[in-house]
Amino acid sequence: MRKNLIFLGVGLGFFFIFVLFSYLVHKNLFVGIDFDTTVRLQNNIPRRFDGIFSLFSDIGSFEPMVIFLIIVILLWRKLIAGILFLGAFVSFHIFELFGKYMVNHPPPPEFMLRTERVIQFDQFHVRTEFSYPSGHSGRAILISSLLLFIIWHSHWSREVKIILSSLIAIYLTIMLVSRVYLGEHWTSDVIGGGILGLSLSLLALSAYSYSNKPERTKRLHLTSE
Repeated sequence: MRKNLIFLGVGLGFFFIFVLFSYLVHKNLFVGIDFDTTVRLQNNIPRRFDGIFSLFSDIGSFEPMVIFLIIVILLWRKLIAGILFLGAFVSFHIFELFGKYMVNHPPPPEFMLRTERVIQFDQFHVRTEFSYPSGHSGRAILISSLLLFIIWHSHWSREVKIILSSLIAIYLTIMLVSRVYLGEHWTSDVIGGGILGLSLSLLALSAYSYSNKPERTKRLHLTSE
């Protein structure tokens, strides 16, 4: 019960922060910080990393991530958790679309775009009118939260858990930095997407923790008999 309430409270708290932050982004409060951060990253990171960051950009797209999420859920074999996280994943994209239509926040200009493509398709040049929040950031944090929950609730040794968690942290760092460095998003887009993804993942974990309580499971079992 305690864990469920913690996830619920923190998840709702982050969602409130997302709403407040979205309002501030809409009011163009972070324009200067956004531009300065992108310029600094692009000036200090060598261009030879463009390909690596672009690879992470492709990995973090909707299609690879939804396939990866489904694979993780199938391997985890938790039906309720799978349904909840798929629901959180879908909900994230609903909020993402709402933000990109309602929050007045144009993406970085074309001259800042550094994303590399092996094969150039016309759709890769189409950019939405507004860029807030970042879908890549939200998807990465939402799925990483699930992975960390699975890892730290597994029977693996502490050393293995630390190693896997560190790999996830490295992945998240590269993914989030790549969004700004490649000129795909502003820093505020990344922050907003990350907060939303974390909020929905915590709410999903709250619902799963509640449904997975031993006493609740036992009560449902007795009722079914």
